[in-house]
Amino acid sequence: MRWENLFDDLEGQWETARLAEERDQRAEEERVRVARTVVRDRLRALTASDQARPLRVSLSDGTWIDIRAKVLGRDWLSGDLVVPGEASAAREERACILPLASIHALALDRDQVRSSLAPVAELPPERGIVDRIGLPFVLRDLCRRRARVELRLHDTVVGGTLDRVARDHVDVAVHEAGTPRRESAVSGYRLVPLAGIVLVRV
Repeated sequence: MRWENLFDDLEGQWETARLAEERDQRAEEERVRVARTVVRDRLRALTASDQARPLRVSLSDGTWIDIRAKVLGRDWLSGDLVVPGEASAAREERACILPLASIHALALDRDQVRSSLAPVAELPPERGIVDRIGLPFVLRDLCRRRARVELRLHDTVVGGTLDRVARDHVDVAVHEAGTPRRESAVSGYRLVPLAGIVLVRV
């Protein structure tokens, strides 16, 4: 009888030790996973889980924006810029592209922090392509469409049509909003390094 109690006790201790070891191993694996996480991974988790909620973002020019994130590329994030209207007015939304290098901070609530740390499953192959597309590719698409854009730089805003998109800069034909890009409407040209772009409004 005493031997049975001894074996039961040893078996219980062994099971408790095994469960504690598994728990410690899972905790260590999670610590390692979080330690390897980069901002882009957290943004990817937020865009996958929280599309309906705007993100509050501090930009490199010192301003804060609210963006409803839609697509995350290799080095950019696109979505709708949420512009607060008057208290009674609806909030206006405008498409924008945000270079990841211009993000200085994200203001997250508790749920967003939790969502951003969640492991993101592997993307389907068609989404994996978007992950490899860089900012110049997206800007070339806007250039081909002859879309009017506003480039927010660190100290000014340049509005016009992208004439050319090179490897590290863009050429902008500056003209008034609401007018098509015609030579007679162009008031000047700007060569803007991609590194100087804080935000692109479309």
